Amino acid sequence: MPARPQPLPALLRSPSAVAPARLQVQWARHLDEVREAQRLRYQVFMEEMGARLPTELPGHDMDHFDAYCEHLLVRDAVSGMVVGTYRLLTPVEARRAGGLYADNEFDLAPLDAWRPRLVELGRSCVHADWRNGATIVALWGALAEFMQRNRLEAMLGCASMPMYHPGLAYGEGAAAIWQQLGTRFLAEPDMQVTPRTALPLPAQGSAAAVSVQPPALILGYLRMGAKVLGAPAWDPDFQTADLPLMARMQDLPARYRRQRGD
Repeated sequence: MPARPQPLPALLRSPSAVAPARLQVQWARHLDEVREAQRLRYQVFMEEMGARLPTELPGHDMDHFDAYCEHLLVRDAVSGMVVGTYRLLTPVEARRAGGLYADNEFDLAPLDAWRPRLVELGRSCVHADWRNGATIVALWGALAEFMQRNRLEAMLGCASMPMYHPGLAYGEGAAAIWQQLGTRFLAEPDMQVTPRTALPLPAQGSAAAVSVQPPALILGYLRMGAKVLGAPAWDPDFQTADLPLMARMQDLPARYRRQRGD
């Protein structure tokens, strides 16, 4: 059984215009801290992105999986505000939860052999004022440490792409990004998964002639060696196209493997 996360060093240094000393990284230790993450998620997903999600507590994004996840928080040390968050679902807790969140969006049968060795990442978001290299590196540094300590081999997640791009039809930009990335970063055939709800068909036809920059988070995953597992799923509640990605520790660039002691 994976060990529960331990307290992290307060400072995770990274090249950024934001002073590293302003970032504190921690794992949520009690419900009040989980609620802070849920409030940030509500602000980003619902108020900013326009997601339509049921919630048991006003002003909070919460679902069935939260109770089974470890919640990673990045704080502004000056104000104490949570400015970034991830949640992690370990193999043991995924079994208790009845599966992975991604099972709702994809047929993950090709990954069955990996389930005992992978962590699912989800609900990643950063406050609009803190979307910079320092915050992202702080989150990823904690993720890498967690994987190493628990001897896990892969990270699975769905990276969201907006369905609305200026000047384009609904979903056209997301389909164009998928076509760009699918030609360069697609996983081997026996690792590819199938979306349960594909992008709306009108979005597929004209995407080839469209050039759209992928979201920075997706590009960051790809630079770390992540592979695209197949076509995105359409999430009408979040109004996003969710691209399935998997990063295997064996595929990390050499500088990350050295940090792990391989």
